[in-house]
Amino acid sequence: MVVNLPPPHSPLTPPDVATRTAVIATLRGAGCVFAEDEALLLIDAAQSPSDLLQAVSRRVAGIPLEHILGWAEFCGLRIAVTPGVFVPRRRTELLAAEAGRLSRAGSVVVDLCCGSGAVAAAIAAIFAGTVADVDLHAADIDPDAVRCARRNVEPGGHVHQGDLYDALPAGLRGRVDVLAVNAPYVPTDAIGLMPPEARTHEPHVALDGGLDGLDIQRRVAASARRWLAPGGHLLIETSAAQAETTRQLVAGAGLVARVVRSEDLDATVVVGQAVVVSGGSSRSREPRAAL
Repeated sequence: MVVNLPPPHSPLTPPDVATRTAVIATLRGAGCVFAEDEALLLIDAAQSPSDLLQAVSRRVAGIPLEHILGWAEFCGLRIAVTPGVFVPRRRTELLAAEAGRLSRAGSVVVDLCCGSGAVAAAIAAIFAGTVADVDLHAADIDPDAVRCARRNVEPGGHVHQGDLYDALPAGLRGRVDVLAVNAPYVPTDAIGLMPPEARTHEPHVALDGGLDGLDIQRRVAASARRWLAPGGHLLIETSAAQAETTRQLVAGAGLVARVVRSEDLDATVVVGQAVVVSGGSSRSREPRAAL
């Protein structure tokens, strides 16, 4: 598609009506659902007319908006997102909110399969400006994601590279209070049905969950109890269609499992809690409110 913008004007601020109208029309013609919002973001980020032309051309070519801007909005934060890194979705704000709600001062919190580290950054923001603190860790197998997450999580937290729990320091075993996981859960055969900007420009390792989409979740659930502290929580983002199977996986791993759903975010999270054994009986510890 040819990108037709009016003759360049400099500076771009404030943008003239003709430029704004042309960008919106170009984006809408390329199939961008939120063309008006995207146009304003691209115009605001452009340092020159040539920058704007290049940005619009990249968006028309299917490059994710967040990769062009270099950031994604998540839980009211600007999360750095670099090319080749999974873009945090709005629905994952439910995972971050639930993890934050269950955290408290001194909690050991892990963002596993962290991608950009958005969930960890959102949890850190809950405690920012207070005397409280958490021992925050994030981990991913993808080196590009790890480099990106370090921009969002460090120096307040620690970012590790490796395959699931292999990435974590051994000293965290049995001490994790909140384990938030956004593992890939798209069935392999369904990746081809995703929007081109996702299937082409985001890493398949962040999308592909295996035949039924639950391969990584099975591995996460199977080893969770070894890492959770007594009363600790495992939280796994999943789809509405997969929720019951995910809940069964978590329950089958010995955790007390429940499903949390947000219709506003179209988001589903399965929460499992490690039981506390005292005097021969088992019980679940009450959730701890975030400060």
